[in-house]
Amino acid sequence: MARKPTVSAGAVMPGGSAVLRAGGRRLLREAVRRFRVRMALLSVLTAIRVAAMLSTPVMLARAVDAAHTQEDLGAATAWLAVTLGVALLADAAEDVLGAYCGSHITVWLRHRLLGRVLALGPHGQRRFPTGDVLSRLTESASGPSAFPVLLVTAAAALATTAGAVTALAMIDWWLAAAFAAGVPPLIVALRLFVTQATDPFARYQACQAAIATRLLDARQGIRTIQASGTAAAEARRILGPLPELRRAGEETWAVQGRVSRRLALLAPLTQVLVVGVAGLRLATGDVTPGQLVASASYAAMAVASASLFDTFVALLNCQVGAGRINEVLAAVPAVRPPDLPVPLPDGPGRLRLRRVTVRIGDRAVLDRLDLDVPPGATVAVVGASGTGKSLLVSTVGRLLDPDEGVVELDGVPVTDLPLPRLRHAVAYAFERPALLGATVHDTIAYARPGATRAEVRRAARAAAADDFIRALPDGYDTPLARAPLSGGELQRLGLARAALTDARIVVLDDATSSLDTATELKVTQALQRVLAGRTSLVVARRPATAARADLVAWLDAGRIRVLAPHADLWPDPGYRAVFATRPTATPEAAGT
Repeated sequence: MARKPTVSAGAVMPGGSAVLRAGGRRLLREAVRRFRVRMALLSVLTAIRVAAMLSTPVMLARAVDAAHTQEDLGAATAWLAVTLGVALLADAAEDVLGAYCGSHITVWLRHRLLGRVLALGPHGQRRFPTGDVLSRLTESASGPSAFPVLLVTAAAALATTAGAVTALAMIDWWLAAAFAAGVPPLIVALRLFVTQATDPFARYQACQAAIATRLLDARQGIRTIQASGTAAAEARRILGPLPELRRAGEETWAVQGRVSRRLALLAPLTQVLVVGVAGLRLATGDVTPGQLVASASYAAMAVASASLFDTFVALLNCQVGAGRINEVLAAVPAVRPPDLPVPLPDGPGRLRLRRVTVRIGDRAVLDRLDLDVPPGATVAVVGASGTGKSLLVSTVGRLLDPDEGVVELDGVPVTDLPLPRLRHAVAYAFERPALLGATVHDTIAYARPGATRAEVRRAARAAAADDFIRALPDGYDTPLARAPLSGGELQRLGLARAALTDARIVVLDDATSSLDTATELKVTQALQRVLAGRTSLVVARRPATAARADLVAWLDAGRIRVLAPHADLWPDPGYRAVFATRPTATPEAAGT
């Protein structure tokens, strides 16, 4: 049997298969409880179908005996037709309801997965890369949609087998004994498959996720690849996991093939054994011709439990897929809601960081850092690449929590504030703002969806974005997919989004790096008017940006080396060297 493994993506640690299955079982049990009404109705339909199937050989036997004796043939035939009709109708209704229930489980899993991925925040990308999340969201979440039907199918097969064996025993106990002789080898074969197939199933999908992640990374850097002439090398890198993918697939198919061959041999042998015993009992007069026909039918039903192999394969896929979803759901967000949130009092926007420590691996990027930001002041955060500038400003709005220390906003630790209230009080503008929403208006008003067009335009003018927005095909109503924007224009949209909020603290994380000097000066002057009275933190990589701030927080060796005006610091050669250092992508990504 060459069935493609359909398990979710993700790395499989040694010994992790049992944990994966256990997590999948827990999540699937939760799904059954959540949709218990639908599952109950599905079970009723399945029970009706099984009962009709088990009754069919009885009705068939009566019809055969009636035809043999020429007594009550019409009634026997009518009952046989009714039984078959009930079985067909129950089977059709079971298929429809099973698909309906499965689609609801998929929607439920995807909503939960999306919610947890968003709750994990940007640092969740380190554990669950984009390609891996995409694999879980599509393949892993859709796999369990078949779980309701598979579950009742397995239960129906077992019930059918039990009922068929019971019927064989009622006809003649020798028939049931003949069937029982073939059961242990069937159980051993199915157990062998479950034990041996889980790990290669999961490794197969882990390789698929790795390929997807590499492909997405390459798609984002397609211009660099083209400019470097490295398309062939990049293709080899993307397809690097293929050998392991092949090995995992071959292992899976080998296990399935071995078990399939054994079942394909055992099932017919068991059926032949039962029918042979029935023939002998017919010769001795212990069973009638009708009972012989019924025995053959019940034997076929009983050995049909061997077809549970396919069901077990699919259930294992569902279990592993649900386990991969559960891995994300079980991940602890970097930022947790406070146990007892307190209200944020009115205040001028005073910000204090006390002994704040943030570690990346074993390295303390921020090491017992102290910083006081006066209310209403603009403070430029300056430091060499990799010193933790972005980490510092991320602690203000709880984009991440420090490993140690306290961040206070107007005298209240930010970890004690309700997250929605804190995020309303602290606004961010980033180097590469995300285009969220349907139109340009939507992306500016993303944090304030109820903002009027006049308010949005006022914020856009403050960020020197109004002119290029009105030049777009539909102005502020231009769909984002039809709005070709440069890096500087993207940053101005992000600045407009920050300007639109009424936050008491505004954080500009390298939010003007793509602006030319003249535009940056224009934007900064406009923002100074809009942000008057608000506290601002600006991650600065240009001397001109630092010069326009009230104070400069010079970050060095994990701490604030000095807090002073730019003019006072400029004579220091070490301070000037900070701006002479060319930023590099790798350290900054790890530490800023």
